Amino acid sequence: MALTAITGARVFDGEKALGVRTVVVDGGRIARVGGDVPAGSEVVDGSGATLLPGLIDAHVHSAPGSLALALRFGVTTELEMQGMNTRENRGAVDEDDTLADVRSSGFAITPPGGHPSELMPEGFRPKWELPPVMPLMPFSTTPEEAAAYVPQLLARGSDFIKFMIDDGSVEGHPGLPVLDRATVAAGVAEAKKYGALTVAHALTLDATRTAVEAGVDGVTHVFMDRPHTDEVIALIRDAGMFVIPCLTLGASMTGRTGSALADDPRVAARLDSAWDRTLRSSYNRYPQGRLDDLYATVRALDAAGVDVLAGTDASMPETFFGGLAHGASLHHELQYLVAAGLTPERALRAATATTARRFRLGDRGRIAEGLRADLLLVDGDPTTAIGDTLNTRAVWRRGTRLAA
Repeated sequence: MALTAITGARVFDGEKALGVRTVVVDGGRIARVGGDVPAGSEVVDGSGATLLPGLIDAHVHSAPGSLALALRFGVTTELEMQGMNTRENRGAVDEDDTLADVRSSGFAITPPGGHPSELMPEGFRPKWELPPVMPLMPFSTTPEEAAAYVPQLLARGSDFIKFMIDDGSVEGHPGLPVLDRATVAAGVAEAKKYGALTVAHALTLDATRTAVEAGVDGVTHVFMDRPHTDEVIALIRDAGMFVIPCLTLGASMTGRTGSALADDPRVAARLDSAWDRTLRSSYNRYPQGRLDDLYATVRALDAAGVDVLAGTDASMPETFFGGLAHGASLHHELQYLVAAGLTPERALRAATATTARRFRLGDRGRIAEGLRADLLLVDGDPTTAIGDTLNTRAVWRRGTRLAA
């Protein structure tokens, strides 16, 4: 494969702006950052543009076509927080450079009847074929059961272990069975024996506290039921946790739609009718929620030095989570993070280097020699104007340029 040299573009390497540099790609890897154009290279003129690492959405649920849709928006990796794209099932995805790469928790540990069972209509079945052997459902009500499921999930290809800590109160289903601290702690302790990362779904402050006390590595939402306190911010900080706020979902849960995003011609051209309708709807399960409170919590977490990661909770079209679409909504999340008070560069780190570091994806998330050539070239400068991330000029996955 010939060398590719991307010239004339400003480079944001996932952590900082480097100025204008030439980036050389050799096969699926970044061969060099800076210097002259090697002889015989295919030259891509990046004048007037910014080269970013491929974006990472830290919270999704995959659907038919969603990985292709994500890649069209420059999202080169999605982290599936409940689903079937575990190692045993994703061999074709790994080798298909027309799709975003994916890592998955498999199915999350939850009690029988616990979240997300309340979201499933009677008789609901996914709109795609299940693997020949349906992955186990890790229903747990005791510490012993949770601990026993962890090695089974890891053996079946889960990349990290997820726990559902949710009594249903935010989604309008109060009284759901919920994992207690001892059960989560036992599962976390077992995961640590295997060196596995752990995450927890937590939408309330009390659930977040349970996750902190149980030793979970990160939470996949920011709590919505009340404003933050200095105490809970300090607990999260001192525990070394990361937080994936999913402000796009939080906004949708309060009744806000993604219509303004769907109206953007940069987005509309990449959505089919089902995703367009989904983006224009909302989840609206918690209309009493205050987006300003979520902003304030994210701002406090960032100020405290907590790693904030960019994720959306995008799922399937025309089913559960209105107001969200794979790929497009990660750009919306970046805009929400900036609205909450993060700088554009800080928001970009949340979708690149910080997420790669926290999820132990050492081969991506930055533009550096030897790493995967997952790249996004956009017109303008998103380090100063975050909306410029949607000005897609080119996308590469493992050095293969996505066809326009």
